[in-house]
Amino acid sequence: MKKLFIAAVLFAGNAYWAQFTDFNIVKEVKIKNKGAVVSAHPLASEAGAKMMKMGGNAYDAVVATQYALAVVYPQAGNIGGGGFLVGVKNNGEKFTLDYRETAPRKASRDMYVDKNGKANTDLSQYGRLAVGIPGSIAGFYATLKYCKLPMDKIIQPAIDLAEKGFAITEMEAEMLNTHREKFLKHNTSAIAFVKDTPWKAGDILVQKELAATLKLIQKQGAKGFYEGKTAELMVSEMKKGNGIMTLEDLKNYKAAERKPLEFDYKGSRVVTMPLPSSGGVLLAQMLTMAGYENLEKYQQNSTEAVQIMTEAERRAFADRAEYMGDPDFIEDKTTYLTSDAYLKSRWKSFSFNKATPSAEVGKIISQPNESTQTTHISVIDKDGNTASVTTTLNGYYGSKVVVSGAGFFLNNEMDDFSIKPGVPNMFGAVGGEANSIQPNKRMLSSMTPTILLKNGKPYMVVGTPGGTTIPTSVYQSIVNVVDFKLNANISVNAPKFHHQWLPEKITVENNFPESTISALKSKNYVIEKIKYIGKTELILMDDNGNIHAVADGRGDDSVAVE
Repeated sequence: MKKLFIAAVLFAGNAYWAQFTDFNIVKEVKIKNKGAVVSAHPLASEAGAKMMKMGGNAYDAVVATQYALAVVYPQAGNIGGGGFLVGVKNNGEKFTLDYRETAPRKASRDMYVDKNGKANTDLSQYGRLAVGIPGSIAGFYATLKYCKLPMDKIIQPAIDLAEKGFAITEMEAEMLNTHREKFLKHNTSAIAFVKDTPWKAGDILVQKELAATLKLIQKQGAKGFYEGKTAELMVSEMKKGNGIMTLEDLKNYKAAERKPLEFDYKGSRVVTMPLPSSGGVLLAQMLTMAGYENLEKYQQNSTEAVQIMTEAERRAFADRAEYMGDPDFIEDKTTYLTSDAYLKSRWKSFSFNKATPSAEVGKIISQPNESTQTTHISVIDKDGNTASVTTTLNGYYGSKVVVSGAGFFLNNEMDDFSIKPGVPNMFGAVGGEANSIQPNKRMLSSMTPTILLKNGKPYMVVGTPGGTTIPTSVYQSIVNVVDFKLNANISVNAPKFHHQWLPEKITVENNFPESTISALKSKNYVIEKIKYIGKTELILMDDNGNIHAVADGRGDDSVAVE
C-alpha cells in the first residue's frame, strides 16, 4: 500500500473547500461478502466503492468510476471518448454495451490521404480532424437501466473531484509535463492542464470548466452533453481547426447493446466483447489455437509456452487486419473465424522448431512503433453482479484538444480506422477495407473487457489498457490462472510479452526471463524490450465466495472495497 498525503485546503470566499489530498494506493485485497472496484486511480476506485456503500450495485459503481476517471485520469479516463462494457448479472443475464465512437457524417474513406496518395497520420492522430463522435456519456446512460441509484448521485463524486481539486501523483505530473508542448500547440485557449511551472507530485489539479460540464449532465441528462451548451462548445472547437463533427452528429449518436461473444475454455465460460472490438474474436482464436498444444504442460513464460502463445497471436492478428470491422457495415465472420475447423487449418503450419514467417499468414508491410493509452475497470458487488469496462481516448490525452469552456479532452479515435488500407495506425495495427472510413461507422478496437464464469458463477473479471497489447495481455491473464494455476497477484504482475503479426517481433518487458529470450532468438524470433505492457485489473472469485482483487503494479492503479 502506498499513501499520498498533502495537507491542503482551498479558500474560496468565506468557505473552506476540502480538496482530495489524502488517499491510499491499494494494490491487493482479499475479501468476502463485499464488493470491490479495481481501476487506474485510487480516487476513481473509491468513487465506485462509495456507490456500493450507498446501496448501489456493480453497475452504479462502474459508471461512477468512469466519471471519476474522466477527472483524475485525463490521459485516458474520459467523457470525450468511448468504450465497451461487458456485464454478467447475478441472475445469469449477460450483456454488452458498445459506446465506441463513430465517424462524423462528413467523414470519407480518403480524408487523410493527400493528392499524391500518401496517408497523413498526423491529421488522424492530432488535432480536431482526428476526433470521432464521443460515446461515453451515451454509454453511461445505457448502463443506467442496470443501476439502482439515480444518475445525479452517481455523477456527484466526479463533480466534487473536478470542482474542489485533487493532488496529482508523480506519474501524473510526469505525464502532464511530457505533453505540455502538444497541449500548447493544439489549444487556442488556456487549459487546466498547463501552468507556468512544471507539475510536481502533490500539486492540486482543479477543473472548474469540467465540473460545470458534469453539472449540466447531472441536471439535463445525456442531452446536457449531446445537445445544448456542451454540444455547441464542441462544435465551436471544431471550427477553430479542420474538425468536421457537427451538432447533428452529436444529437444522433446512440450506444448499442450487442450480444456478447461467448465460448468455453477448459471448464470456464468466457464472456467478452464482440465486433467492433477485435479483442473478443482474437481472444477466442488465441485461446483455441494455444489449446491444441496443451499449454498446461508447460510453465508460464517458458520457451514452449511463449512460442505457442506467440504463434497463436500471429495468426489471429493477421485475421484482424483482413476481416474485422464494424459489424453494422461489414459481413461479420466471427463464427467462421472462431470455428474449430478454421483454426485447426490455421494451426497446421505451427512448428516448435522455428518461428512461422509472418509472410506465410499475411502480406508484410513496414510498421511504426508508437505508444498507447486506455484504461480499464473491473468490478464485483456483494451480490455477485460483475462488470468489466474498457474505455479510451486512443492516444495519451486523445487528440490533445480540450474543448474550450467545457474542460475535457477529445479523442483521436479516427486513427483506429484504416486511414489508407494497408497503412498501420499509431499502434502498428494494419487494417484493410473492412475497417475503412465511412460516415457513422465505428472504428475497430482492441479493447477486451472480459468475464469468466465457472458453473454459471463469476470466476474472473479482467481487462487492461494497451492498444493492440490488450487482447494479448487478457489472453495471458486467463492462461496464467486457468492453465498455469497462478494466483491473481502473480498473474497480473509477472513479465508480459506481445506479438501482433506485424511488425515481425516479440515485444517483452524488461524483466522478461533471459533464458527464454535466448531460446526464442535461436528459433529466429526477433525480441524487443520495453518498460511495460498494459496495466491489468483482475478480480478472482473462488467456489467459497472469496474475492481476490489486484491492481496492476505498473501504475497508480488501486483497489477499493465496499
